Amino acid sequence: MSLQKPILIVLAFLLFSCNNKKEQELIKRENELLQREQQFADKQAEYESLLKMKDSLSELVQTKDTITEIKNWPENLAVDWNSKMVCKESNCSNYVIGDQRSETWKFASDSTGIYVNVLNNNKLIRVFKAQYSPEKVLLESVKDSTVKNMTKFNVTLNDIKKNVIKGTQTITGQDNCKAVFSVELTPIQKK
Repeated sequence: MSLQKPILIVLAFLLFSCNNKKEQELIKRENELLQREQQFADKQAEYESLLKMKDSLSELVQTKDTITEIKNWPENLAVDWNSKMVCKESNCSNYVIGDQRSETWKFASDSTGIYVNVLNNNKLIRVFKAQYSPEKVLLESVKDSTVKNMTKFNVTLNDIKKNVIKGTQTITGQDNCKAVFSVELTPIQKK
């Protein structure tokens, strides 16, 4: 019986060390599995990020495709127009709601592209560079480096019919004040 006790102790120790090895292997496998899951989660996040980037690039390309680069205005637009503008909203001191303005807008083009010249009493007061699509015309004032006043004019003409064009003009002045005008253009009748 005295020999059995040491054998039992050795067997118990071997059994315990085998169980301990198995437990360590299990822990090691669990850690490897957690690492793989984390790598998969990282790849999934990267994939979703790439999808979002692809979608935003697709939207950008679609937007660019709708604004066609043209060298000449369509015939129905390449005329002179009377403009009637009425201030609809303003937080600028020099524009009051209800103010009305009248100007002559000349849709022109040359080798550099399309643009609109704005005249008041036959004097050029502003030049807009233009982007055209059949649904709308976007105009942005050309910066004049000789003028200290940094007023910015943006126009969206999105209601284009044969004898009338309507849209809005947003004026951003110094100190980021903003005035919004409704714009209505009618063709000048040739005499």
